Amino acid sequence: MPKLRLLTPGPTPLSEPVKKALSLDMIHHRKQAFQEIFRQVQKDLQYLFGTQQPVLILTCSGTGAMEASVLNLFNPGEKVVVINGGKFGQRWKEIAQSRELDVVEVKLEWGKTVQLEQLSSILDQNQVQGVLVQASETSTGVLHPIEEIAALCKQKNVLCVVDGISAVGISPCPMDKWGIDCLLTGSQKGLGLPPGLGFVALSQKAWDKVAQVKARGFYFDLLREKQKQAQAQTAYTPAINLIVGLAESLKYFREKGLAKIYQKQRALTELVRTGLTQLGLELLAKTNYTLGLTSVILPVGIDGNELLAILAEKYGYLIAGGQDHLKGKIVRIGHMGYVDYVDLSGCLFGLHQALLECGWANKSRHFLENAMEVYWKIMAKEEDLWEKKTK
Repeated sequence: MPKLRLLTPGPTPLSEPVKKALSLDMIHHRKQAFQEIFRQVQKDLQYLFGTQQPVLILTCSGTGAMEASVLNLFNPGEKVVVINGGKFGQRWKEIAQSRELDVVEVKLEWGKTVQLEQLSSILDQNQVQGVLVQASETSTGVLHPIEEIAALCKQKNVLCVVDGISAVGISPCPMDKWGIDCLLTGSQKGLGLPPGLGFVALSQKAWDKVAQVKARGFYFDLLREKQKQAQAQTAYTPAINLIVGLAESLKYFREKGLAKIYQKQRALTELVRTGLTQLGLELLAKTNYTLGLTSVILPVGIDGNELLAILAEKYGYLIAGGQDHLKGKIVRIGHMGYVDYVDLSGCLFGLHQALLECGWANKSRHFLENAMEVYWKIMAKEEDLWEKKTK
């Protein structure tokens, strides 16, 4: 059996320094050694999120961070707008409904992004407390215009709540600069850690709103967490080893610098997109695409499940299929976390071979050469487009 390479849109491969940190002996979360690690992690998370506000660490998945945000920011009965352009936009809706919020849904075709004019009109017609949106919709690979949405929310005096689970650490979303009121993520994507940690940062405006919410839940009471984490502690027992690994992961972001990381992420994204289009395949998100993953529409007659099985069993690449109505119709290649151009060029080769074995007749040539040329062209730039967006 070939060596397996994980190229799903989370979880992602782990770097050697992170794996080493995760293997260290257990320490106690109420002792000084943990507190020292925790204080450094808090500073580095503020750098990653682009905020002066505390970034709270929760022992949960990214969905837990989403629910914590809704529980703390909105009282039952309040009205919110949910941008639903995929599986995780649908999750925002379900979480909001479980909180008994009045949901105004902006339903989008999967693969499309929200239009600001449409959102502005909805906000003018409804008195809402917040807008819930994905920065990167993981089920489709769409990148919503968060900077512009946040500016619109500020103009309309509503909270901008952003799921950055497949965006933070992958593409720019500087919280304070863009005016995001709530930014959250999980550990298993751009941060290159195992699943199990959620992160939530709130603006001062959002914290003022939290103080007005009476039933914030017990475990997910962010005011209680804020008070404890200011003391380099957590309210309840945390995932200690994951936080030790997080310290190592965040060290990489500090040493490399966000601009260079975003530049590499864009280069990897364009490598994959170029290779797929050179193969004659159609991309799901043709514009406004994320830097963390690429979704590609399978040719008519190709069985998505058979393709994924051949790619894994014969060529050693684990990628993701589609969800809901796109199951069997698309595949999603992850290029976030500890992934490089060798992983992705090999995946493109394997994908082409698997397609041929599934009955596809397009024997393309030079697609890898063209994809790598795009990659090196972007990596050679002294100042990347994404660097300018973070200044």
